[in-house]
Amino acid sequence: MSDLLLKIRDLKIEGRSDETWNPIINGIDVDLKKGEVLGMIGESGAGKSTVGLASMGYTRDGVRISNGSVVFDGVDLVTASAAVKRDLLGKRIAYVAQSAAASFNPAHKLIDQHSEGPVQHGVSSRTDSEQDGMELYRRLRLPNPDEIGFRYPHQVSGGQLQRAMTAMAMACRPDLIIFDEPTTALDVTTQIEVLASIRDIVEQFDTAAIYITHDLAVVAQMADKIKVLLKGDEVEEADTRTMLSSPKEEYTKSLWAVRSFERPAKPAINVKATPVVSIHNVTAAYGTVDVLHDVSFDIHAGRTVAVVGESGSGKSTTARCITGLLPPRIGHIEFDGQQLPLDYKKRDKSQLRQAQMIYQMADTALNPRKSIGETIGRPVEFYMGLTGKEKRKRVDELLAEIELEPTEYFHRLPSELSGGQKQRIGIARALAAEPKFIICDEVTSALDQLVAEGILRLLAKLQDELGLSYMFITHDLATVRSIADEVVVMKDGSVVEQGPKLDMFQPPHHPYTDLLLSSVPEMDPDWLTNLLQERGVDNIGDAAVDKM
Repeated sequence: MSDLLLKIRDLKIEGRSDETWNPIINGIDVDLKKGEVLGMIGESGAGKSTVGLASMGYTRDGVRISNGSVVFDGVDLVTASAAVKRDLLGKRIAYVAQSAAASFNPAHKLIDQHSEGPVQHGVSSRTDSEQDGMELYRRLRLPNPDEIGFRYPHQVSGGQLQRAMTAMAMACRPDLIIFDEPTTALDVTTQIEVLASIRDIVEQFDTAAIYITHDLAVVAQMADKIKVLLKGDEVEEADTRTMLSSPKEEYTKSLWAVRSFERPAKPAINVKATPVVSIHNVTAAYGTVDVLHDVSFDIHAGRTVAVVGESGSGKSTTARCITGLLPPRIGHIEFDGQQLPLDYKKRDKSQLRQAQMIYQMADTALNPRKSIGETIGRPVEFYMGLTGKEKRKRVDELLAEIELEPTEYFHRLPSELSGGQKQRIGIARALAAEPKFIICDEVTSALDQLVAEGILRLLAKLQDELGLSYMFITHDLATVRSIADEVVVMKDGSVVEQGPKLDMFQPPHHPYTDLLLSSVPEMDPDWLTNLLQERGVDNIGDAAVDKM
């Protein structure tokens, strides 16, 4: 085993709560050779990211390595000095975070942030690092590679920013990269480009990697071997093909079988029924540039309309028009047959109450300083006029509706909840206004598959009990299959196809719908390679992926 690059033995990690240290990781071992990719999977709270950070000798605030060794190329990062770690981190060990948007400094251009590491570590000059950055942007298939680095983070898309972060991680040609959920929030077509880019650059530079994800189909494309974690314990480890074809442990088999939930088809819509929400020929602009073009579709009582499309297709912009945050330039919105004022400021409280939103990132959607009771209680008081004991009673009822125990969760802060629990609080906050219509904006994209299925089941149950209508914005077509009644496909600000779910998943499709459907990863290690070849990309390193 002398060729090991990373050797972790009996790693134990603890987290501090008040004055008590509680176990997080319970004795994990990792062996990783140069050029090898280890996929690390498990549900939320399994310890994937904690192990990934510990592989760099790093722990978050309030967390400590209590036992074990993390030996990188002969250096134990647990006992190494700060100076030794500073020399390794960024130079020989790099990290790619889940949220590139939250990780880049918004005040500095991409190329400035890219060049900082190579210059500080003495790897190259500023001029050489800029030139190398442009070459890496080219390898990663970023558009206008000689120019895109001179943009600020907010001036590029999420997929482009994720690739720019991968390029930044590669700037010093590290021996090890930790990829922490790098494609979680990306649409399927962008995800293909990012996965192909990551795999290509890891192979070209013989870089070892730990690829952390909750998406089993994604890890099948990336990893040479897979390690499964559960609540800080290792469940099992095997090479990827063996793990996919014949997992040994029941927990692993349960991960493979997830997403069994699918709602039965509902009866056809009564064509004479008035839609709850009707979007009529909406054209909207940011500044002087139109970003929505003549968008029209209806959402009926008790139905779920999934709006799908890649980043920039206009899904969330349509939601902004419905809520009045972005008044359309042309067209109008109707609620129960009555035309709504285009600007939310001109809508009365009853009109505002009827349309609520559940946001994608529950972490940033909840005020970290407000308790759960305060968060849910605010719309209860604002919309329903309840105070005192009546308000507390209603908040308790809402917590019970989202299947959380009121006495246990009322006084908690968001930091004391899991990702799935935070999303449930987002649902309760939307329900507090007692709306007819809720916009669900990528509400499961940041959740592991077991937790996401629980959220989908909860939303379906609430819809049946309360007669809610949903606009479900998503890039996950597995979610569409699970929960949607109708599907609207958007591209470049226009609706390219729409209809009942059963019809939309049957050919013939619009070419763009076909592209989306064919871009959903499968649990086959050869799927990505075969897809790229089918699309005319024989050499993954070619920029021909842009043809997609």
